[in-house]
Amino acid sequence: MPNWQGVLGEHLTRGSNYDIIRRRHLRRLARKTGRNTIAYYSGWLQKSGDGLPIALDDNDKNGFMNAVYRLNASRGLDLLLHTPGGSAAATESIVEYLRSVFNTDIRAIIPQLAMSAGTMIACACKEIVMGKQSSLGHPFQHAWGWSLSLL
Repeated sequence: MPNWQGVLGEHLTRGSNYDIIRRRHLRRLARKTGRNTIAYYSGWLQKSGDGLPIALDDNDKNGFMNAVYRLNASRGLDLLLHTPGGSAAATESIVEYLRSVFNTDIRAIIPQLAMSAGTMIACACKEIVMGKQSSLGHPFQHAWGWSLSLL
């Protein structure tokens, strides 16, 4: 999969929007792995009323339900996660739902960051795939002096 500059370059040269590019790369990954592949990323650059990044909440469960509707559950699920986190209760509900569909055949792919609730989702998966630049933990981890990342 390309990095952000690759996606931006593709957008500028082809004139397509980011969603078309994102979907194409998700389809390529799904073909390569033979698994259902969806992405969850929250609005890191958008701010909520309290000035914090928009985070996972109860409304996201509907998004997950729509994303996996009519997928062949026997193929498992690859879930790309990039989120600053969110509600623990919403996270538990989403994990329970995904497990009701895919049992434990869920693999988290962390391209960069899955903080807080994102870490909880990843840890509830059967497998976590991370790169050298990937990180799990709490969004304030550096202030506390700890983090979990692949070295």
